[in-house]
Amino acid sequence: MIKPVFLWTDSLLMFLVVTIVAFIFYVRSKEHLHEPWREIFKSRIALASMLILLIYILVALLDSMHFRQALPETEGQLETQYSGDVLSVLDVLMTPLREQVEITYSAPFAAHAHSRETRTGEDGSQTRIYPRLKFGGVHLTDPQTERSGDVLQRLFIVVVKTVLGIIGLYALLAILLARRWQTDLKQAAIRLLSRKQSVSWKTLLLMMALVMFVIIFIADIGRHYHILGTDKVGQDVLYQAIKSIRTGLIIGTLTTLIMLPFAVTLGLMAGYYRGWVDDVIQYLYTTLNSIPGVLLIAAAILMLQVYMANHPDMFETMAERADMRLLFLCVILGVTTWTGLCRLLRGESLKLKELEYVQAADAFGVSGLRILTRHLLPNLTHLILIAVVLDFSGLVLAEAVLSYVGVGVDPTMLSWGNMINRARLEMAREPMVWWSLLAAFIFMFTLVLSANLFSDAVRDAFDPRMRHR
Repeated sequence: MIKPVFLWTDSLLMFLVVTIVAFIFYVRSKEHLHEPWREIFKSRIALASMLILLIYILVALLDSMHFRQALPETEGQLETQYSGDVLSVLDVLMTPLREQVEITYSAPFAAHAHSRETRTGEDGSQTRIYPRLKFGGVHLTDPQTERSGDVLQRLFIVVVKTVLGIIGLYALLAILLARRWQTDLKQAAIRLLSRKQSVSWKTLLLMMALVMFVIIFIADIGRHYHILGTDKVGQDVLYQAIKSIRTGLIIGTLTTLIMLPFAVTLGLMAGYYRGWVDDVIQYLYTTLNSIPGVLLIAAAILMLQVYMANHPDMFETMAERADMRLLFLCVILGVTTWTGLCRLLRGESLKLKELEYVQAADAFGVSGLRILTRHLLPNLTHLILIAVVLDFSGLVLAEAVLSYVGVGVDPTMLSWGNMINRARLEMAREPMVWWSLLAAFIFMFTLVLSANLFSDAVRDAFDPRMRHR
């Protein structure tokens, strides 16, 4: 028996996904919006980047479906009691990685601990040895001679499963497209790999093969080895890196959505109306820029911590406390990061206001609101998209800096920033522990790079000048 848990960030993330789905259906009904997206799907880099972003979003959604498990009933118990640990669907899917906890550090694919321990023999002598792990490589009799062959054998099985899976996916896709194209299966299979298609199906299949390989690799080998090692308390580093995806996406997306209305509305108004409206908006973002952002964030987080400490009854679990801090951090970052985009849109609006079609609309008595939404905003969409993705990438990276300072997400919440913060001490150990930093870097780098590449393709598709060229 389980009890669903609805966190604030879970609800906002679900709302964001529903909005994206509704936007997709809206675009399909508008040909002038549908055409640029067709150009995006023709780009192999854009298609590969979009698939990686979708995988990240799927992981974040699975990690946003939280619940609490019921505790075993005792004699005379009247009500069902639930555990204080809040789990997610992702935790259930990654149960082997979550439950296989060692005593302390262990290197990737290791069968022994990373540090020596003193063991007393039967004769009373003491020796310093690397003890065997409880889970990593426990099936091996002699890890030094058997580990390499065992890993290669399991890797070969993963490759075979991936090849069979991608062949099945290719056959299924050929069957579906044969019905859509109204042709036989053989011609559809050949046409599927042709470059003269509106969608780069070959790139999609290659990326699906890579994704399938990674998933099978983690599912098969992750049960027998710690692929990215373990941390100080013996928890699997790969599990921590995957769980941190949700935190990174929430900080990037929610903060961007919070700052976007301020930046777009105030930037367009300042550039179009000029006069006292422009003066007030300039004074507002100039004053806000004069305040050190880190100090403002630190002050806001400290006030929130004091409030939560004085009202402990408002939070039933530690997950709810950590989630409230994450949401508050997104709000503060959104309030303090809209000024750059606002200044950019103000300058572009000043330039577009002097163009002939805007002057003509103004002369014919078209309202200012209609000019802003029908003439200025569509011509600034590509700039907004680029700035949003760049801000998203910057916010994902800024979370690591804020966690290093101590004003980021809650220390109990898994995030790339907390992993990097702990790694700064681990790098000074002897022997050095480097895999936590590497894991956080790989996952963060993949997300930011995919977002930037996808934004370039969107810019090229939606910018009228680039599209004409």
